[in-house]
Amino acid sequence: MRRIGVLAGFVSMILVAGLLAGTVACSSKSPSSSSPPQSSQAPGSIVVFAAASLKPAFTKISQQFKTDNPGSGVDFDFGGSADLATQLTQGATADVFASADTAQMDKVTKAGLLAGNPTNFASNTLVIVTAAGNPKQVGSFGDLRKPGLSVVICQRPVPCGAATQRLEDSTGVHLNPVSEELNVTDALNKITTGQADAGLVYVTDARSAGDKVTTVNFPEAAGAVNVYPIGALKKAPQPTLAQKFVALVTSDAGQNILAQFGFAKP
Repeated sequence: MRRIGVLAGFVSMILVAGLLAGTVACSSKSPSSSSPPQSSQAPGSIVVFAAASLKPAFTKISQQFKTDNPGSGVDFDFGGSADLATQLTQGATADVFASADTAQMDKVTKAGLLAGNPTNFASNTLVIVTAAGNPKQVGSFGDLRKPGLSVVICQRPVPCGAATQRLEDSTGVHLNPVSEELNVTDALNKITTGQADAGLVYVTDARSAGDKVTTVNFPEAAGAVNVYPIGALKKAPQPTLAQKFVALVTSDAGQNILAQFGFAKP
């Protein structure tokens, strides 16, 4: 009789343990059943590869974009258009590409990376910048050949460097720069920090530098204007937001912001 009682007690313990395990198992499933659906999550951020000269204007445009698309954001990678195009063709992931000339956009297009045709949205022209007050009295493109004058330009593959090359070819004035930079922002920095006497940058960059530089316009620059194209990328992680950003840049609102920073119509 004692053995039967012990056995019955043991069976009762097993049954209780089983009931407890079932209760725990049921409770462990409840969080997944109450988790929010995918559609309720924030839209997310887009990554925009953009020419360095676009930084001030695009930063302001992104503020409007976030207002128009609550919960979204914009992460920028600003740099030389040639470098950005190379990154994309080598597998870098982004949602939008905005180039400072059509040549770099053509590389991305030919690689089959765009979701559609690019759209030209702005243009920019080269100017000469010098230290404030123009102490070296630079007054023309030809003056950049003055003896003892240290000049900085962009590297040739970069759009501002390609435009400089076109100017040299059309005028016959070939420069001897002390430095060739990877992007126009770095070229401007050489002037504002006193590392060079004069340089070739875009009118928008000269404008952003304010009274740190003196701007010298020259007529030959009209023959080397750069047109800026933009496009959403085919493998964009956020394709809908990418298209919305492109639409904003090319809209009247986007064009007005670009004009505030000195960009002209394409």
